[in-house]
Formats: sequence, structure tokens, C-alpha cells
Amino acid sequence: MKDNSEQYFLHIEKSVGRGINTYSLIKENDRVAVALSGGKDSLVMLETVANRRRRLPVTYDVMAVHVHVKNIGYETDLDFLNRFCDELNVPLYIIETEADLERDKNKSVCFICSWLRRKELFDFVKKEKCTKLAFGHHRDDAIETLLMNMISNSSISSMPPSLSMFGGEFDLIRPLILLGEDEIREYAKLRKYPPQVKICPHGDDTRRADARRLLMEMEKIDKNVRQNIYSAMSNIHNEYLPPAKK
Repeated sequence: MKDNSEQYFLHIEKSVGRGINTYSLIKENDRVAVALSGGKDSLVMLETVANRRRRLPVTYDVMAVHVHVKNIGYETDLDFLNRFCDELNVPLYIIETEADLERDKNKSVCFICSWLRRKELFDFVKKEKCTKLAFGHHRDDAIETLLMNMISNSSISSMPPSLSMFGGEFDLIRPLILLGEDEIREYAKLRKYPPQVKICPHGDDTRRADARRLLMEMEKIDKNVRQNIYSAMSNIHNEYLPPAKK
């Protein structure tokens, strides 16, 4: 009989599989590049997406890509990432680059670093002819983004499970989209993933932290608020909303 931790791992893997199947994120013969930051979200994503291949008749390739921005002031345990990928039989590609922090001083360091990481990942995916690029965003990221965009940008938009990029050259996918952050945290705790060697000193996102606190207050009204808000994004009644501005 499986112990509780093994049952939990299987539960999480099935939830990831349900998200992949619900939104058709990974198909036969796909080449999937997984953005591996070293944080718990990306580790859980890589492990579940890679292990899922063992239980399916569907064949797809998985590779991990880590972008190291050398002059930002953080470090990741690259030895651990190498061992982690070896155990999963997944090739790891490490891209080293530097951010030009003097080019546009009006932009935050986080914005510049995030933009550079995405550019490097997009270039890698195109070069390796990957069909999918997987990010570790989960359900709570999506609903926090929805609230942030509604409050600050006057728009109802978030993080879709799948997004076609560059006219269909590849799809950006989010296999963890049906998982809450608490589930991912528990998985990482049971797996004993080590923390990053040094956390980025520029990683304070106050707007996202505000959205997180708002959700915690909303949970006092309804404990299912996170799942309800996520479900609401696919349950839009346009006839009961103001028409779009012309």
C-alpha cells in the first residue's frame, strides 16, 4: 500500500494531467521546453510533466531550460538542478546572460530581468524547434493577475492555460494551472526541495502581495473564493455586462 506522500504525489500528477487534458496543452510528438527557474513551482512542473510520460501511451520530448542573469544578484543551486534533471532523464540547458540595467532606468530591475529571461527562452524555443514552452504559473497566480488587472488596468484579463505565440510558431503553456499554491508548497515540502542559494534582492512585487492579501480577506466571506474566481473566468455572461467601448 502506498504511503501518504506517494498518494499525494500521484494526486498532484493527476491534477497536472487533468489540466493538460482539459486545455490540450501537450500532444503527441510535442517538443516541450520547461522554464526551470529553480523555484518550487518550476521544479514541481518539470517533475510532474516528465513523470507523466511513464503512464501514457503518448510520446513527447521534455527539456529543461534555466536562464541565469549574472548581474542581478541572485544564485541558483545549479548542481542540484543538474542532478534533478538527470534523475528525471531530462536534458538541462543553462543559458547565461547579463541585463543592461543602464539602458532604461525608468523600468524596474524586475521588469528588465523578466523581459530578458523571456527573450532568451523564446530564442531557445525557436532555435530548438520546440512546439511548447511551459511556465510554472498556477491557479493562484492567474487569479491574482486577474485582480491586479481589474484594479489597476481596467481590464478583465489574466494568464491563460495556453497562448499561441508569434503566429502559431509555438504555444506558451501552464501545466500547473489547476493547482493552488498551497498544493505546490506541500508537494515541494514532501519532496524536500532545497531553497535557492540566494533569493533575488529585487523580487518584492508589492502589487501581487496586495492582491494576495485581498484574496485572504475574501476567503473570510467564502472559503472557496479562489476556485470560484478561477471558474468565473470561463463563465462570462456578456449580456449582463456593459458593452465594449467603440
